[in-house]
Amino acid sequence: MTTRVMLVSAAAGQAQREVRFDDDGPLSEAGRRRARAAAGALPPVERSVVSPSVRCRQTAEELGLAVRSAPELAGCAMGAWRGRTLAEVADGDPAAVSAWLSDPDFAAHGGESLRQLCARIAGWLARTARDGGRVLAVVEPDVVRAAAVCALRVPEEAFWRLDVPPLTVTELSGRGGRWNLSLGRALDRR
Repeated sequence: MTTRVMLVSAAAGQAQREVRFDDDGPLSEAGRRRARAAAGALPPVERSVVSPSVRCRQTAEELGLAVRSAPELAGCAMGAWRGRTLAEVADGDPAAVSAWLSDPDFAAHGGESLRQLCARIAGWLARTARDGGRVLAVVEPDVVRAAAVCALRVPEEAFWRLDVPPLTVTELSGRGGRWNLSLGRALDRR
């Protein structure tokens, strides 16, 4: 049975503008407007889920989606770095930022490593593939990156080479644990 997963990256919030490790803040007003303008652009699906973040829930609401929360699709837990800007962390501990960007097992911030994030998302993809059908998930960009890494079976270091703009759709389709990947289609009503 073929499974199609559409991953919608959340609209922009203030944390993205400030290059801040997510603090579970809301969408910016511009992000709300963009999501509202894209309402109705997604095809029907059997199941719709949303990451537990405020930003993802608000994106789903503005898109007019009826979704259930999927805690397993939370963004990467950043521990003590949560809510801080990348510049603040880099000024205080440049070696830690360097390690975070190069070592997929780094979790000295007290949160989750990239390898742990990718394993969590791989597990969700495997369960979703067993259920089959069309699934839509509104998630954080790091979840989209992790799903792409898992789908392509590339090393976790590839995570940093993937850009996921707000309000784009990344589609995975496949069966038997093999995925095809379509990256970053803009979400609009055309």
